[in-house]
Amino acid sequence: MSFTATVKNEISLLEFSRSENIAELSAFLRGNSKISNGLIELTTENAKVAKRLYLMFKSLYGLDLKIEQKKLANFSTKKIYTIEITKRLEEIVNDLSILDKNNEFIENPKEYIIDSQEEKKAYLRGSFLSKGSINDPKTSQYHLEFGFENKHEAVFVQRLLNEFDMNSKIIIRDTKYMVYIKEAEKISDFLKIINAFQAVLYYENIRIYKEQKNNTNRLNNCEQANMDKIIETCNNQLKEIDIIDKEMGLELLDEKLKEACLYRRKYRESSLTELSEIISLETNSKITKSGLNHRFRKIKEIAERLDTNKKKHKA
Repeated sequence: MSFTATVKNEISLLEFSRSENIAELSAFLRGNSKISNGLIELTTENAKVAKRLYLMFKSLYGLDLKIEQKKLANFSTKKIYTIEITKRLEEIVNDLSILDKNNEFIENPKEYIIDSQEEKKAYLRGSFLSKGSINDPKTSQYHLEFGFENKHEAVFVQRLLNEFDMNSKIIIRDTKYMVYIKEAEKISDFLKIINAFQAVLYYENIRIYKEQKNNTNRLNNCEQANMDKIIETCNNQLKEIDIIDKEMGLELLDEKLKEACLYRRKYRESSLTELSEIISLETNSKITKSGLNHRFRKIKEIAERLDTNKKKHKA
C-alpha cells in the first residue's frame, strides 16, 4: 500500500463537526466530481474514502447512496469506486458552494465554507482526499502535491496552504496545475493540519533517521578528508626529510630539527597533534603542535633549498 493510501485511510476514519464536513465535501467535489443535469458523480480509487463520502452524505442530507466498484480499463488491477447522487442536487451544490442559483460554477467557495481555522483545515483535508498525493519519506525526496484541472482551485488551495505557512508553489504539468510542497518539515506540518497523526509519527521517525544518517555520513566524510590531509602532509614531510638526508645528512641539522625528522620517520602516519604529544612524552620535554609545525616549516625550507641547488648543478 502506498503512503498516500495509508494517509487517506487514516483520515477517512476521523469524525468532525457538520461545518467541517461541509468544507471537506466542498473541496472534494471541486476537485473530483462531474456535475450534469440531474446527476453528481464522485469517483475515488480508495475504498475507505468512498465509504467516508457515503457516510457524510447520509449524515448531512439523509441520502442512502450506492457505491459501485469498477476495474480500470487496459487490464489494470486498480479499482475505482463511484458514487452517484440524483436527489437534493440543488441543495447540495448550494450548501457546498459549487454552483450558484443560476447553476453557474462558483470559482472560489464562499467565505462561510472556510470561516474558521478548523474549516480551512477540513477544506485542505478534502482537497487531499480528492487530488492529493505524498511520497513515502523512505524515498529519495520529500514531496507533497495536489493536481488540479482548474487553475482557480489550484490558486485557492495554494493560498489556504500558505495561510498555514506551508510555502507551497504552483507549476503547470501537462494540462494540470500542480500545487506542491518539497520541504520535509512543512509536509509533516501538513499531516498535522489534516489530523493524520499516525502518519506524522511514521513520517517524523523516518525523517529523523535519515537526518541522523546524513549527519553521520557528513562526519565520516569530514573525518576521511582530514585523514587524507594528514597522510598527504606526512608523506610530504617524509620526502623533505629524505632529500635532506641524501643531500647533506640529518646529523648536520640542529638537535630540534633532527629530533623532528627522526620522530616523523618513526611515526609516519601520526598527525602533528599526536606527534607533538609523543615527543613530549618520550623526551620529557614539552612541545606544542604549533612548535612542531614551526620545525617542519624550517625542514621544508632546507629541503627546497637543497633541491634547488641540486637542479642548478645538474643544469
